[in-house]
Amino acid sequence: MNDTQALNGLKIADFSQGVAGPYSAMMLAQAGATVTKVEPLDGDWCRTLGTMIEDHCAHSLVVNLGKKSISVDLKSEDGLKVAKQIAEEADVVVESFRPGVMKKFGLDYETVSKTNKNVIYLSVTGYGQEGPYSDRPVTDGAIQAFSGWMTMTRDDKGTPLKTGMVAIDFLTGLFAYQSILKALISRGINGKGCYIDASLMQTAAAFQSAKILEHHLENGKPTVLYVPVGTVTTSDGYIGLSVMREHHYASLCKVINREDLIDHPDFNSRDKRIENEAEIMGIIRAEFLKKSTDEWCRALAENGVIHSRVNTYDDYLADEQAKAVDSYSWIDHDVVGRVPIPRIPGFAGFENGDALAHSPVIGEHSSDILTGLGYSEEEISGMKEKGAIKQPG
Repeated sequence: MNDTQALNGLKIADFSQGVAGPYSAMMLAQAGATVTKVEPLDGDWCRTLGTMIEDHCAHSLVVNLGKKSISVDLKSEDGLKVAKQIAEEADVVVESFRPGVMKKFGLDYETVSKTNKNVIYLSVTGYGQEGPYSDRPVTDGAIQAFSGWMTMTRDDKGTPLKTGMVAIDFLTGLFAYQSILKALISRGINGKGCYIDASLMQTAAAFQSAKILEHHLENGKPTVLYVPVGTVTTSDGYIGLSVMREHHYASLCKVINREDLIDHPDFNSRDKRIENEAEIMGIIRAEFLKKSTDEWCRALAENGVIHSRVNTYDDYLADEQAKAVDSYSWIDHDVVGRVPIPRIPGFAGFENGDALAHSPVIGEHSSDILTGLGYSEEEISGMKEKGAIKQPG
């Protein structure tokens, strides 16, 4: 379990949906904060992001670890009253609606901060609070396209490719988490809360800072960092090569039994290999087809050439290195069954049966949260009957 509970005692009101906001709030929970996930009666739409097993999918399991869920109808008088009370008592409020939506409910920063003066309020948006695109609906894929992200990797026809996961969503969650921690430290010093806008657009740009500068400095045609680099096909799989320095290149040439390439006038320096990338990579790829992945990996390792077999997730989970550093834990979840959950860097691994390793179903803690807010059993029952809140079972 995570023994270092640095944020113990802090209350987080997580109104966010999707991945970015919930992921940031999940890490706050892992650091010891009490995170109340306020979601609609039919649940956060993240729960539908992929194959569903009852109330969960893979994404919702990950981004809600360690939280308590209350399901309310914000359009009902009772549900909105509860939501406002949760926000008023929170140290941090996280939301991810389009600009103006929270204001309609009186849950925006300006309104909440009138009664919760030192609140830290974080909004996750697509393009930011202002500008011509601020009201646009957005997805991770749309931001990958907009930000230039897709131009980093292209297929053999030059078509820009989308990363096969919601990478910018998760990165935004990471940036949001560190921004909240910075704000908490600042509040501890000056006693003031603040408003934070964490947009997917800005996250994508910040993460790509070096690539954007590279593009500018090299007139839109940046060179590769070094050659040989990339994926090569073996007789039964794939290997990722990363040959950075001259002695790495010489060792690779020896491994593939092509020592003639070491001093070849077209390839005997970094700049020449970059200039003649297509030719040298064609030669190398042809050699790698001659043996299996295991054979090549043994030879590359023995000669100090930086590489890795291209693993599947099954391969990764079975690898002895991943096991040696407790890279993940097997957790029994009462809805989806036994699942492997990777450890977050800087945190202890998840422990089976610990509350921080549990992801709630929709409204799982509604009654407990309302009781903590001072509502009686009769009042809670009344809200359930009117449909203002939802409690499973």
